[in-house]
Amino acid sequence: MKIALVGIGKIALDQHVPALEASPDWDLAATVSRHGRVEGVEAFTDIATMLSARPDIPVVSLCLPPVPRFDAAQAVLRAGRHLMLEKPPGATLAEVHALAGLAQAQGVTIHATWHSRMAEAVGAARDWLAGKTIHEGRIIWREDVRKWHPGQDWIFKAGGMGVFDPGINALSILTAILPDPVRLLSADLDFPANRQAPIAARLQFSQGIEADFDFRQEGPQTWDMEFRTDAGAMALRMGGNRLEIDGRHVQGADDIMGEYPALYARMADLVRGGQSDADLAPMVLVADAFTLGRRNTVADFHF
Repeated sequence: MKIALVGIGKIALDQHVPALEASPDWDLAATVSRHGRVEGVEAFTDIATMLSARPDIPVVSLCLPPVPRFDAAQAVLRAGRHLMLEKPPGATLAEVHALAGLAQAQGVTIHATWHSRMAEAVGAARDWLAGKTIHEGRIIWREDVRKWHPGQDWIFKAGGMGVFDPGINALSILTAILPDPVRLLSADLDFPANRQAPIAARLQFSQGIEADFDFRQEGPQTWDMEFRTDAGAMALRMGGNRLEIDGRHVQGADDIMGEYPALYARMADLVRGGQSDADLAPMVLVADAFTLGRRNTVADFHF
């Protein structure tokens, strides 16, 4: 199937383009971006022009930041094209509900993707936790914003989500593997004095689970979650790619390159089956953190 990729920035070039080039399901037929390009692929600078000029492209994947994404997503669906959304699927829950409703009315597929759910050991972790009682859990998700989002000031603007941009990856795994739904109890959010989105967060959930997110970690990055259950201890490391049971490595490795190919394989299956997938559970927890969160002002942050 032909697909158009919208928003040719770092994540598109690092993950989406290689996944599409290696996929047997997709032909990257066009891009839309003010500045970015993919060699050998027809390029447009606005989505309306692309949709008009390329009626032969039935699927569009949006990699735009969440705040400006809604108008583009709405245009795609109104043009009768299938829509794939990079995480988070929108700036607000209301936006994504509206897009899901529009997709249903148009009879097209919408896929709100969560790439970390496609990590190698996530399915095995879900299966192992099934039927078990969780006594406590700890999530440590710390990475370097300067490495993953160099100079991208939008991420610290209102709606940019700040540390929840990576933190929602952890929450996407959490909501996928737990036997019972989790709810947020409290949150502490650290906002740089010169920014509108948090750079760190500490969250308390039901089932004795807590999370520590930080966007300031240099050197080795940390994407771990650990659980103590009535049947022993389980840990997911390397962003869900490595599973440990009672301290013993049982599955996976440190490679995180398989997530985006799996997303695009899932999108192909959804389109062919006439189905949609727009689970918003991770985004609900982030919205709850902003609702319940205690705001702490910390030092200015500069890229």
